[in-house]
Amino acid sequence: MRKQFFILMPLVLFCFLGCQERSFYYESKSTPGFWHKDSIAKFEFKAPDTTNHYNFFIHIKNTSKYAYSNLFIITSMQFPHGKIIVDTLEYKMAFKDGRLMGEGLGSLKHNKLWYKEKIKFTETGKYSLQIKHAMRKANETSILTKLKGVEDIGFSYEIVNPKKS
Repeated sequence: MRKQFFILMPLVLFCFLGCQERSFYYESKSTPGFWHKDSIAKFEFKAPDTTNHYNFFIHIKNTSKYAYSNLFIITSMQFPHGKIIVDTLEYKMAFKDGRLMGEGLGSLKHNKLWYKEKIKFTETGKYSLQIKHAMRKANETSILTKLKGVEDIGFSYEIVNPKKS
């Protein structure tokens, strides 16, 4: 038992410290196996500082029930003093042969998608990010009621070039 502890402990510490180095904030919202058109993933967070630059990411966990090669989403970032920035974004979710992109084994894939790069928090206080899907079937104008295969929607940010101690 003691031998196993000494073998596993360095591995656990390496994984924990390696994962914690750059991530400042991560949160995700689960779905019931689909993303409803009226379901908005909301994230509230405080600016850690106004001096460093950060990379922002959107995280999507999806299964093989996700039937599309891309993903259209609409984001709305609200700043502490009321300013709002809205973006419509498209992400590639599958290879040309139909295989889903992302990390993971089996049918569950995790996609860490670039949202904004080298952003500085210009205001102190609470920020809010809202994410909703804007997927439509080809040649149709209405948004899909249920986007099947989406399990989680998440948001994270990481410091750019963290100082090593």
